[in-house]
Amino acid sequence: MEISGWLIFILLIQVIHGIGTWKLYVKAGRKSWEAFIPVYNGIVLMQLINRPKWWILLLFIPVINLFLFPIIWIETLRTFGKKSTVDMVLGVVTLGFYIAYVNYTQETTYHANRDLKAPNKTMDTLGSLSFAIVVATLVHTYFIQPYTIPTSSLEKSLLVGDFLFVSKFHYGARTPMTPIAAPMVHDTLPLVKVKSYTTKPSLPYFRFPALQKIERNDIVVFNWPADTLFHMYKAADKRYDKPIDKKTNYVKRCTAIPGDKIEIKDGIIFINGKESILPERAKPQYSYKVAWDGKTPVDLDYIKKEFSITDAFGQIAKDTLIFSALPQAYAERLKNIPGLTKVERIIHKETDKTIFPGTKNWNVDNLGPIYIPEAGKSVELNKETLPLYKKVIGEYEGNDLKVNGDEIRINGQIATSYTFKQNYYWMMGDNRHNSLDSRYWGFVPADHIVGKPIFIWMSIDGINDGIKNWSIRWDRLFTTVSGEGQPQSYFKYFLFALAAYFAFDYFRNKKKKKENKE
Repeated sequence: MEISGWLIFILLIQVIHGIGTWKLYVKAGRKSWEAFIPVYNGIVLMQLINRPKWWILLLFIPVINLFLFPIIWIETLRTFGKKSTVDMVLGVVTLGFYIAYVNYTQETTYHANRDLKAPNKTMDTLGSLSFAIVVATLVHTYFIQPYTIPTSSLEKSLLVGDFLFVSKFHYGARTPMTPIAAPMVHDTLPLVKVKSYTTKPSLPYFRFPALQKIERNDIVVFNWPADTLFHMYKAADKRYDKPIDKKTNYVKRCTAIPGDKIEIKDGIIFINGKESILPERAKPQYSYKVAWDGKTPVDLDYIKKEFSITDAFGQIAKDTLIFSALPQAYAERLKNIPGLTKVERIIHKETDKTIFPGTKNWNVDNLGPIYIPEAGKSVELNKETLPLYKKVIGEYEGNDLKVNGDEIRINGQIATSYTFKQNYYWMMGDNRHNSLDSRYWGFVPADHIVGKPIFIWMSIDGINDGIKNWSIRWDRLFTTVSGEGQPQSYFKYFLFALAAYFAFDYFRNKKKKKENKE
């Protein structure tokens, strides 16, 4: 739904509100026309039901308003003497229309100074629970979201089993595009395994101002652009066009930003003609073929533990070992192990048609150059360049793209160039030979950006091996994701602060008890 459509929808809601409540406004000593004025009618209503005026702001926040509306319906009914459980249930299940029934058919009394406490324990519990859900959903949607690292694509920087806090506000919080959805879950409800949202109505893309721009080599959480699965628990039997904010969350490193030109040569990334230099914490991994004399014993279990190997490795021939993912420093250490005679990084040379855009003689180690689209900038369109930007033009930016031979038409007009409407990014994993990333699907649109991982609060080794094999990585608890130097755990400082708080609270309570006795 476009912005104009939402404005009409909001106006319609205001008219319905006025028609259904104006007599109640009059009963409370207000003017009937006050029930029809958008926003102002809400301010007046908050005064009538003795609730904070800032609740009006929450009514315009997608998802949050789904929980606040029922609370306001119940509070309105109670304010006008309808306090029974039946009244409250009818107020909610009729989506507030029961208030209109009361407005026209029932004798009501306005209780200006009514008791704001819940009439019974059940309603008190429901009220507390609703408020807690509102606060948690607000934080989860617009400030901080928990995230778990499921794959080894950023191994050595972020490990499988790391539990992160992802900031929504660093790159600008994005309002949900699916306003009717279950809170604090993604595309699927746990246990029942059904979709957690409805596709209609939908909201247009909107993002709050950002604290910072996405920089090269930032680790970023985003919605996977190529996600056409039904949901996370069901493989695709056909293509499913999911709302952007319900596509699967991915985390990768932003290798190139809008306006950059990226090229990969023998696995080395070049940005605008210069080799990309990763930060100290990043440890890119490659596959290696290792020659073994076949006679000297080699302790592979020791190597796996010492090098913290997470991907496949082992003997593939009498005299050959394969390591699927090793940082260069570890590859150098292999050269010093007796019996290993040669360590060679594997560089793919053969053409791989699964590599974006599928029409070039490229592979995971050699591709490009590719221009990363920047909002407001244009590219020439022809048979050579169109495959790179076809998905951008037709799918991400919603144009009608048709190709007939050498003729390219966009929205019915012959086009020899195209101007981009939004920014795009190139996202890659540090695990170069085991990462599903932009080399396979292409660009990540700006409207797919979710947030910035900022903090590791828990890290579990062996999380996929069963609970008996779990172990906590204590050195990773309470570490920052970005920053200079190697990661440093702040967990001990957290424990000191927690102990200090409990000690302070103990002595404070002890002092209060002593004062009360005196």
